[in-house]
Amino acid sequence: MTRAILPANDQTTIASGDREQWLTRYYVSRAAFSAIWVAAALTVGRQSPALAVGLLILYPAWDAAANLVDAARNGGLANNRSQAVNVIVSAVTTAAVIVALTMSMNWVLGVFGLWAIFSGLLQLATAVRRWKTDGGQWAMVLSGGQSAVAGAFFIAQARMPEPPSIANIAGYAGLGAFYFLVSAVWRSVTQMRRKRA
Repeated sequence: MTRAILPANDQTTIASGDREQWLTRYYVSRAAFSAIWVAAALTVGRQSPALAVGLLILYPAWDAAANLVDAARNGGLANNRSQAVNVIVSAVTTAAVIVALTMSMNWVLGVFGLWAIFSGLLQLATAVRRWKTDGGQWAMVLSGGQSAVAGAFFIAQARMPEPPSIANIAGYAGLGAFYFLVSAVWRSVTQMRRKRA
C-alpha cells in the first residue's frame, strides 16, 4: 500500500490546523467545566459542606490537569514554561486547599487568592507568548490580568472577620468561564471567515 507524502508546507498547514482546532476545543472545555463548577457551587455546594469541600479541591486540580494536557499537545512542558509552572502552582494549591479546609474558609479564600494571582499572571504570560500564532489571546490576557486583581481582592476578603463561602469563589470561576468562551467563539468565527475567504 502506497502512502502519499505531502510537501513540507502542506504538512505544516495540517499540523497548524489541528493545533487551531485543539486550542478552540480546549477553550470550550475550560469554559464548560467552569460553568458547570459555578452552577454546582451555587446550588449543591451551598447546601452540602462535603460537596463544597470536593468542589474547592477539584477546581485547582482541574486547572493543573488542563494546563498539563494543553502543554503536552503543544510541544510539551519544556516548550511551554509558563504552563509548566502553572501545573506546579495549581498542584501545590490543591494540596494547600486541603490543608486550609482544616482551618477555616478564610484560609481557603486566602489560598485561592494567592493562586489566582500566580495562575493569572502565568495565564497572561502564556497568552502573550501565543499572541502572534493563535487568535483570541486578547481575551486570555484580560482573563489573566483580572485573575491577578481578583486574587488580591480575595486576600483582602480573607482578612475580614466574616467567614466567606464557596459563593465568593464562584464569581471568579464564572468570569474565567466567560473569557474562555469569548476566546473560543472569537477563534471559531475567525476560522470560519478564513475558510470562506
